[in-house]
Amino acid sequence: MFTGIVEELGEVTAVENLGDASRFRLRGPVVTEGAKHGDSIAVNGVCLTVVEHEGDEFTADVMAETLNRSSLGALTIGSRVNLERPTAVGARLGGHIVQGHVDGTGEVIERKPSENWEIVKISLPADLSRYVVEKGSITVDGISLTVVEAGPDYFTVSLIPTTLALTTLGVKQAGDPVNLEVDVIAKYVERLLGDRAATEGAAK
Repeated sequence: MFTGIVEELGEVTAVENLGDASRFRLRGPVVTEGAKHGDSIAVNGVCLTVVEHEGDEFTADVMAETLNRSSLGALTIGSRVNLERPTAVGARLGGHIVQGHVDGTGEVIERKPSENWEIVKISLPADLSRYVVEKGSITVDGISLTVVEAGPDYFTVSLIPTTLALTTLGVKQAGDPVNLEVDVIAKYVERLLGDRAATEGAAK
């Protein structure tokens, strides 16, 4: 489990096409400290497994399903990525519960800079809009953010200078893809209410 608090801005140093998968080598001095084979590291919000670790770099294999459902397939050598290690049991939950399982992708629509923050508008797939509410949580490229405005096919977030400086959202421009993970609690509530309605309907 992750919390959506990005630990560092890493970099893709190599990409190998494996046919039905890709192998990425990524640089991240903070997240690789003490890393070992089999550990999990979130890359732009996608939970990946460490295959190899050497120095301040690690490699991870990404299957076709993940490449198709996330923006990782668009990464090239030199791409900057948000990196986060799983949260430790008993640690503070700085953001919100993030699984590292991307629900879909959106695109940056526009950016509105202000003196002390910036409003970013992001497109939202229709099948995810029901999970996004104003003042609720959403994960964008692995970053835990609070929704400012929730529209039928978009949402907005307000970014503080720290987020702009230390994550990929500081450089994303209109048209750039982003990974989205909605609040898992909302999905569980929907499923439970749906099952309850079905059970009550069958009992009548």
